[in-house]
Amino acid sequence: MAEVVLDVRVPNAAGLHARPCQAIVALAQRHRASLRVACDGVEADGKSILELMTLCAPCEATLTLRARGDDAQDLVQGVASLVRSGFGELD
Repeated sequence: MAEVVLDVRVPNAAGLHARPCQAIVALAQRHRASLRVACDGVEADGKSILELMTLCAPCEATLTLRARGDDAQDLVQGVASLVRSGFGELD
C-alpha cells in the first residue's frame, strides 16, 4: 500500500480553525485512504474534526499531509488544494 506525503502552508489569516477542519474532514471522508495531518510535531487523524482542531495551526504554519491507501494521491492532492485556497478565506 503506497503512502503519499506532502507539505503545504496554511495561507489564511485565521489558520486551521473549526470551519477549515470540517472542510478537510468532509473531503477526507469521501476517500478510502487514511489521512494523518501533522504540524509542529503534533499529528492528528484527518478524518476527525476534534483531532484536527488540536493542531491549532496558525497562518503560515506548515502542515504535513500523509495518506495511505488506494486513493491516497487523490486525497492528498485534494486536501492540499483546499489548504492552498485558504479555505475560501483569502481576500
